[in-house]
Amino acid sequence: MRRRNRIWLAPLIPFFILAVIAFLSFIVMSLWNAILSPVLHITVINFWQALGILVLSKILFGGFPGGWRGRHHYNYQWRRDMLSKWKTMTTEDKEKFKQEWRDRCKGIIREEADQRTNQV
Repeated sequence: MRRRNRIWLAPLIPFFILAVIAFLSFIVMSLWNAILSPVLHITVINFWQALGILVLSKILFGGFPGGWRGRHHYNYQWRRDMLSKWKTMTTEDKEKFKQEWRDRCKGIIREEADQRTNQV
C-alpha cells in the first residue's frame, strides 16, 4: 500500500534535481560575487557562469561515476581473499611472503634514492 501512495513522487525527481543544481549555482555565484570580487578585484559573474564553474569543478575534482576512475575504487573481494589467505598461512609462509615483497620493492626504493641524490 505504501508504494502506491508514493508513486506520484517519481515525476518530481527531475525537478528536485534541477532545483538542487540551481540552488548550488546560486550559492557559487553569491559567494564568488561577495568574496572574490571585493578581495581579489575579480569581475562579477552571472548565474550561468556559476553553473559552468560548478560543472568544471565537478569534472576536475569530483569525476563522474563510471568515468575515468570506474565504479570500484577498491576491490573488496581481493581484500577479503587476501585476508583469508593470510589467516591460513603459517608464520614461515608469512615471513617468506614479506621477504618477497621487500625484494620486489627494494629496486623501486633504490631507484628513488638514486634519483634524489642525482638531483642534488
